[in-house]
Amino acid sequence: MRDGFIDSRATPAAVAPYSIVAFNGTRGQVRQAAADTDPLAGIADSMGSVAGGMADVQLTQIADARAGGTLAPGDRVTADANGRAVKAVKRAGFAVFYIGFAQEPAVADDVFPVLIAPGVIDG
Repeated sequence: MRDGFIDSRATPAAVAPYSIVAFNGTRGQVRQAAADTDPLAGIADSMGSVAGGMADVQLTQIADARAGGTLAPGDRVTADANGRAVKAVKRAGFAVFYIGFAQEPAVADDVFPVLIAPGVIDG
């Protein structure tokens, strides 16, 4: 875990370590993100969470994330189907949410730093 604002959030389902998490519609809860169209909330710490547990979620500054593919420094980062970090790209007709920007190059399964700066790419 790096410095930054961290908030503990309830997790109805398990959350993998270093995964991107999304709002699930219930106050104080998050779930592991499963698509680039999920409203992203932050990045889980190295512990993740068991189902029905609590996850420490980093909301600001730089957090470590697990890569789901090849990333270059400066790439906008979103979630794949497993909550791993992948490059966010515009898709016609969809709002693609990103959690921030890759700070180092990464390939699948690397843990790498992401500058948290959420945003949306309108398609």
